[in-house]
Amino acid sequence: MASFNKVMFMGNLTRDPELRYTPGGLAVCNFDIAVNSSFKSQKDDGKDETLFIRITTFNKQAENCGQYLKKGRPVFVEGRLSISNWQGEDGVKRYRTEVIAQLVQFLGGGASEGNYSEASQETSKTVDISSIDEISDDEIPF
Repeated sequence: MASFNKVMFMGNLTRDPELRYTPGGLAVCNFDIAVNSSFKSQKDDGKDETLFIRITTFNKQAENCGQYLKKGRPVFVEGRLSISNWQGEDGVKRYRTEVIAQLVQFLGGGASEGNYSEASQETSKTVDISSIDEISDDEIPF
C-alpha cells in the first residue's frame, strides 16, 4: 500500500532556536513556530486558532537556522510528521509530534534584522564606466 507523509507550514518562531551537536558531530536544531488560522463555526462569525508546532532540522540547514533565525521571525517549513513516544520517569507513556524539516525558508527581513553576519556583507563600490569602449551588436559572437 502506498503512503505519503508531507506537511507545509508558514508561521513565526515562538522562541530562539536551539542548536546542538550529537556525539557524532551531527548538527540538530529545534525551534517552535506558531501558525494562525481562522474558521467559521455554525455558532459564530469566526474563530481564530493557533497551532504550536515543533520543528527539527539537521546538518547545514540546522546550523543556518541556529545562526540566522530569532524569535518572531517568519518561516516557511516543508517536511514530514514524526511521532515519538517514551516512558516518562513517572511511568506514564508520553508522545510528541514534530515536523522533520526538509526545507526551511526564511521569510521577511533583511540584513538589518541580523539575517547575515557582518563578514558576509559586501561593501558597494562605485565604478567609472566612462572609460569603457562601446561594443556594437556585430561584435558579439552569438
